[in-house]
Amino acid sequence: MSSTRVAIVTGAGSGIGRAAALALMREGYAVVLAGRRREQLEQTAEGSKALVVPTDVSDPDSVRQLFDSAVQKFGRVDLLINNAGCGAPPVPMDELTVEQWRRVVDVNLTGAFLCTREAFRVMKSQSPRGGRIINNGSISATTPRPFSAPYTATKHAITGLTKSTALDGRAYDIACGQIDIGNADTEMAAKMKAGILQPNGSIAVEPTMDVECVAKAVVYMASLPLEANVLFMTVMATKMPFVGRG
Repeated sequence: MSSTRVAIVTGAGSGIGRAAALALMREGYAVVLAGRRREQLEQTAEGSKALVVPTDVSDPDSVRQLFDSAVQKFGRVDLLINNAGCGAPPVPMDELTVEQWRRVVDVNLTGAFLCTREAFRVMKSQSPRGGRIINNGSISATTPRPFSAPYTATKHAITGLTKSTALDGRAYDIACGQIDIGNADTEMAAKMKAGILQPNGSIAVEPTMDVECVAKAVVYMASLPLEANVLFMTVMATKMPFVGRG
């Protein structure tokens, strides 16, 4: 059996997911790229031997197919990056629809659970046994922005999922950690440069950081032997309004 490590990255078609997937490829991982849009996944995979598997992480059957495809192609799964996520419109809470709320919960929280459940199924039974799961928590796992209740609630919940996964995975050599990211310079962060709503009602431009800083942090977390684990890590733009009161 090949000694090549195998990683599944969700939300791999853009942003942090794409950067993490490319960094893992450079480290020699066989990478399975999951996301909703095939075209974007194929752009991430261009020039590599990565496996593209269009996936809806909120659909249990789609997630099962993702993991079955990974095992069929590469024989095992050593690493899962739960990165896929979405948000709701930034409107007052009383203007949110139930459908908008449920969509965020389905993707950000249920999606991470479904992928984690499949990872357990595979990692418990493979030989050598075990693997690692890294959840993208976001700084919203501890601190909300204005008008972000669905996203913030799901990211707070990811912290609970991370802790439960780390605990329940012990018996099967499955490690789990969480990376909380602040203002990585991706497509989603473009609004930071134009100015974004602050808690005091003002609009302010916020500093960002190169997304490669996040990719390097993910690679470090993934590189540890299974007897060691980064349970939580925060990687943020140094001068962004987060520490203290802004």
